Amino acid sequence: MNARGAKPTINDVARVAGVSKKTVSRVINRSPLLHQDTREKVEKVIRDLGYVPNPQARALALRRNFLIGLIHDNPNAQMVLNVQQGILEALHGTEFAMVIRPVDRNSSAMLDDVRHFLEQQRLYGVVLLPPISENDELARLCEELDCKYVRMGSAELDDPDHMVASNDREAVREAVSYLVGQGHKLIGLVEGPGGFRSAQERRLGFEDALREADIKLPRSLIATGNYTFETGVAAASKLLDLSPRPTAIFASNDEMAAGVVHAARSRGIDVPADLSVIGFDDTPIAAHIWPPLTTVRWPIVSMARAAAFKLVGGEKREAETPEPSLFISSLIRRSSVAPPAG
Repeated sequence: MNARGAKPTINDVARVAGVSKKTVSRVINRSPLLHQDTREKVEKVIRDLGYVPNPQARALALRRNFLIGLIHDNPNAQMVLNVQQGILEALHGTEFAMVIRPVDRNSSAMLDDVRHFLEQQRLYGVVLLPPISENDELARLCEELDCKYVRMGSAELDDPDHMVASNDREAVREAVSYLVGQGHKLIGLVEGPGGFRSAQERRLGFEDALREADIKLPRSLIATGNYTFETGVAAASKLLDLSPRPTAIFASNDEMAAGVVHAARSRGIDVPADLSVIGFDDTPIAAHIWPPLTTVRWPIVSMARAAAFKLVGGEKREAETPEPSLFISSLIRRSSVAPPAG
């Protein structure tokens, strides 16, 4: 506190540190134009005085608000919630906040809408979720507006500073190979919606596993969903109407896998005795349904946390190793898989 008992100001810090107000401002704003000993001296005074920088003043100095935007067009609500969790974990203890902006990727005005949002909010940076993260024009727009960005995806989309990715194709190949190893040869696929790189990568992994096992994939064993429970039920109904019907089904996310289990039980088909089911994500629904779902654990919270750290790491942490760009998914074996009956 200063002599009047008021909260310490930037002027108090400058006076005690014996530097100019501009130097204190540079320290606060992480300017590289300082000697390390000057930076450390001013930071010590800031700590000793308990000075808290004014975020509005910093925003004016940097011409940016301390806001991280989450821009998405994704029908999987649980996935979006998991991303929010990861970002908030990264921002905890900083002066950054998160704003969320849903968009319509099918709209001809999407890029104009995002441009207006970025210019109006003066964001420090944005995390782009799939499938819009796969839009190179959107990445170029962020660069044009000098807005930091990180793209999340199921494959490598950019250079490591602007991307976090998972190994969906390899993870699904492992999951379907597990079904093959259990003795399944008639395996159905509930794939994700068109326009999603995740759906494409997961189908490729599915096809890789069958090709390695020399198992053919008839078109009739593929049904498409929209990453929702309801579309999982509808897709499973088509597959279970087949004769002979599949003895196992891989669904491209847990919501649709839960729909598969529901469709099977409504027909009196036992899981896993009559039908094995594997999902992807390892969201809470996987462990909560019966039987508990074998699934691929997608480290989406860790990916989102790393994406946010890539944006604000210089503000939050110093002298640490760079955030990883590739995250490995793993198969979680529960009770929804068994050898085929007979």
